[in-house]
Amino acid sequence: MGKRKKRQSTEINASSMADIAFLLLIFFLVTTTMDIDKGIISTLPPISDEPPDDTQANKRNVLNILVNKRDDLLVKGEPLQVTDLRELIKKHVNNNGRDPNFSDSPNDAIVSLKNDRGTTYDMYVQVLNEIRGGYNELRNEFANSNFGMDFQDLTKEQQKTVVKTYPLKLSEAEPEEFGGGES
Repeated sequence: MGKRKKRQSTEINASSMADIAFLLLIFFLVTTTMDIDKGIISTLPPISDEPPDDTQANKRNVLNILVNKRDDLLVKGEPLQVTDLRELIKKHVNNNGRDPNFSDSPNDAIVSLKNDRGTTYDMYVQVLNEIRGGYNELRNEFANSNFGMDFQDLTKEQQKTVVKTYPLKLSEAEPEEFGGGES
């Protein structure tokens, strides 16, 4: 009788698999970085128990801005360049009833922004920047003429006074397919 060969076991020792999986889990948790969401910071109005006012705003107080899927800008139905929007916002908000095509007062002025579903994010941001820029310039002019300093340098109470004089009333309507400019 010869020597017998010893058979090797076909089983894998899994006793330390749980330890390895746990260490891998800790490794990935420690080394993974999470992307921080980026976007446009907007402050929503506070929740009110009162029902909204059903009366229609006077049409002259609303400045309708439309951006179609080809990024064409229409203000009150007329084409406009984005670079001209800031001055038009200032004219609309600070009209004080002089021109019948623009708002009665800064408190009554509403800017309505409506985008097409195909509007690029870049165009949306440009338009929003011009709207906010117009309000910021008006607030800065008011702060300089009444307090002798820029808006950002005012105290919180003075800033509240300026914001109360020039409140940003921006209405963003739901996007829709209105095309515009199609041949």
